[in-house]
Amino acid sequence: MSAVVTVTEDEFDAVVKRSDRPVLVDFWATWCGPCKMIAPIVDELARAHGESMLFVKVDMDAASRLQRSLQIMSLPTLMVFHGGDVVGELTGAQSKKKIVKLITPFL
Repeated sequence: MSAVVTVTEDEFDAVVKRSDRPVLVDFWATWCGPCKMIAPIVDELARAHGESMLFVKVDMDAASRLQRSLQIMSLPTLMVFHGGDVVGELTGAQSKKKIVKLITPFL
């Protein structure tokens, strides 16, 4: 079972922006090959660091308003939210090392 929580566009503010912990959001789509490549890495990091940080995924095919408001132009996009604000971002297929570097300041 995945340690990553799936969140809809309607749940996003309550789960991500109002979280008392930092949140890594994986914006993805079912048709996105690179999204499938990083999903196991995000899941592994969620299992390892789930007590310190929340790990969430949002299907962009069902979140067009969110895609526009956050100006997400390509997938996958990883964003770290802290205190309701975007404090870090990576776009495209990334190595585990780069994702760890993104989240380390928030662990």
